[in-house]
Amino acid sequence: MKRKLLLLFIAAAAPLLSMAQGCITVFSEDGDRFYLVLNGVKQNPTPQTNVRVDGLTNDYYAAKILFDDNTKQEIASRIPVKDPASNDFAEVTYKIKHTNKGELKLRYFSATPVPPNYNPPPDMYYIHFGATAPVSSGTTVTHVSQTTTTSAAPNNASLNIGAGGVNMNINVSDPANGGGLNMNVNMGADPNMNMNTNVSQTTTTTSYTSTSTSSGGNYDAPPAQARSAACNYPMDGNSFNSAKQTIKNASFEETKLSTAKSILASNCVSTDQVVAICNLFGYEQSKLDFAKFAYSKTTDKGNYFKISNVFSFDASKTELSEFISQ
Repeated sequence: MKRKLLLLFIAAAAPLLSMAQGCITVFSEDGDRFYLVLNGVKQNPTPQTNVRVDGLTNDYYAAKILFDDNTKQEIASRIPVKDPASNDFAEVTYKIKHTNKGELKLRYFSATPVPPNYNPPPDMYYIHFGATAPVSSGTTVTHVSQTTTTSAAPNNASLNIGAGGVNMNINVSDPANGGGLNMNVNMGADPNMNMNTNVSQTTTTTSYTSTSTSSGGNYDAPPAQARSAACNYPMDGNSFNSAKQTIKNASFEETKLSTAKSILASNCVSTDQVVAICNLFGYEQSKLDFAKFAYSKTTDKGNYFKISNVFSFDASKTELSEFISQ
């Protein structure tokens, strides 16, 4: 009886303790620069080829792709933020590609679990959905700081079980919308139970502050989130094995290469992991292209000399060496 009551209590209080979030990454397969608009809000103030938005809590978003080249027709689509296989919030990647008829379309590319620690590549524009602030045109950002304030919210849940009976009380306030929820459950006495449990919710608010120099012209735009291209930890074994299988399942060499690059957009790797992925490719040029791409996402660059072993030709080894030295 006691266990059933506790499970009931946890199930009722669960919505207070967590809220799942997903991410969307959109990239242009052919390097077309674009603006990403989600639910009517432009995410990047300047055209980009690779945009990532996190902090997404809806199952679907109305997306528009507006191209820097105004001769290209805009793309409008309703895109999900959940993995179609598991229906869980995920890191969902979409690509902009040309069809055989020459039309530009937004296509689903991949879905992976949301990484706990994300290291965006240098060529990616990365923004938290809903983080907006006035920024000046021509801005050069010199400093971005993040301030986090944690405070107890007026939401609470309590469970009291004693000789006199059982009382469960859940209070959820929603001051922003002027509403809330109150629920009380009372049950008869059970002299064999004596337990007290209290659960409270904590709300964390994050604000962003930036200092910058401007060359004039004003517009409202979301600031890029503080980020670093440095990689400290490679993918864990299970995640890496799943990534390798995803790459291996691709039918064409070009698709294998683009899938591997997409995975590294939100993950870091070790030199040995780069070697393992390179060995999945059948062509020398694919191995070389991926080895160049993966260098900035590698945690142990001092061991990158091992990559030479995957090449059959000295010219490839020399080209990689020159790329790294530059």
